[in-house]
Amino acid sequence: MNKPIVWIHGDCLSPLNPALQEYPDAPAIWVWDDALIEKWQLSLKRITFIYECLLELPVEIRRGNVAQEILGFAKEHHADLVATANSPSPRFENICDEIEGSLKLEVWEVEPFFDYDGYIDLKRFSRYWKVAEKYVFE
Repeated sequence: MNKPIVWIHGDCLSPLNPALQEYPDAPAIWVWDDALIEKWQLSLKRITFIYECLLELPVEIRRGNVAQEILGFAKEHHADLVATANSPSPRFENICDEIEGSLKLEVWEVEPFFDYDGYIDLKRFSRYWKVAEKYVFE
């Protein structure tokens, strides 16, 4: 029998996160990814927005190396499974690979907000929304 934890990340900050829906009583973790924050040079407004979203979720907030923090959290909770939502981020695959070296991983698909196969710059919401609104409101 699986004893899961749920990993929440920036591509599914929602109470409707499929991993949270599947395991509503499992401990959940969010990790501020130091490397990503530095690379993307996140603004204080964006960090505040993410934090406010996290306050609406049943999640423990940590900071550091994402995979290491998740594995440590799993160990603290005697978990043998990490459940999370899928992400298009290239970093996501690397983090998943590192987790799978130690624990079973379930990746749940997220219903897309809209169907689009092209490139969208995800560093700024306004760039995303410029593409998305054409599909959402048509």
